[in-house]
Amino acid sequence: MLDSGVSDARRLRFERLVAPWREDLYRYAFWLSRNPDLAEDVVQDAMLRAFRSLDSLQDEDSVKPWLLTIVRREHARVYERKRLQTQDIDELNVAEAALIATGNDTDVEDMRRAIFQLEEGYREPLVLQVMFGLSTEEIAQAMSLKQGAVLTRLHRARKKLIEQVRPGLDVVPVE
Repeated sequence: MLDSGVSDARRLRFERLVAPWREDLYRYAFWLSRNPDLAEDVVQDAMLRAFRSLDSLQDEDSVKPWLLTIVRREHARVYERKRLQTQDIDELNVAEAALIATGNDTDVEDMRRAIFQLEEGYREPLVLQVMFGLSTEEIAQAMSLKQGAVLTRLHRARKKLIEQVRPGLDVVPVE
């Protein structure tokens, strides 16, 4: 009887804290993998891992970075097991393209292509900051980096994006 109560409490806590983030986790996994099926698998594995380790979440206010870290690690585990084919963003169907950005604006399309062309080490912190609103401190924690390294990667990512989207444009530092 006690086990049932514990599992019910865990299930309710999971539904309250974790389940509402599923769509964001999928978008993040898709940005990492560029593959909708793989993103779905990564999110399923991450949700299961989050459920199993829910007791380790001490600060409920930090559930979002905690979950993003789990997704990131699950995504990395996929590549530890096997090498997968990448998907060309020009071959995305309408539903997949809608996950990346909306509208037919050529500037949005150019930016989307430029982001996908970034090396993962630059793309990931940029997506975490822009799409998920994480601070550099939270990104550093999620990626197991120092905050200075995150700032450097973000700066270089923006510079690379500007070079790709608007070649020859001088980069003005953002403060």
